[in-house]
Amino acid sequence: MKNWSQDELQRLAETDDLHISPLRGDNATYGTPTWIWCVVVGDKLYVRAYNGRSSRWYKAAMRQKEGRITAAGMTKDVVFQPGNIEAQGAIDAAYRNKYSNSPYLKPMVESQAQAATVEISPR
Repeated sequence: MKNWSQDELQRLAETDDLHISPLRGDNATYGTPTWIWCVVVGDKLYVRAYNGRSSRWYKAAMRQKEGRITAAGMTKDVVFQPGNIEAQGAIDAAYRNKYSNSPYLKPMVESQAQAATVEISPR
């Protein structure tokens, strides 16, 4: 797995336009892009599924482990893995900071979305 550059992390931290496309079952075709929130904690990029583990994109990401994101003017092939349990407090804080004015924030820092935290790394 590769790491994000500092420039990429800064751009991702500032954007509100991440689209995620896990691979389909054929391991070759990207799924329909889904717009989601993203946060950067340290040198890692995280996303959460608003509807928790039942979310279609989340299930595909955990099953296929690879996909693509489009955000901040870049398109990247990526790897998905479950988010770090120990980082949940810092991830919550990043969501609260970045999306403080949104009426959708509360569910994103509660247990259902926390359980569906995904770390995204460049492939």
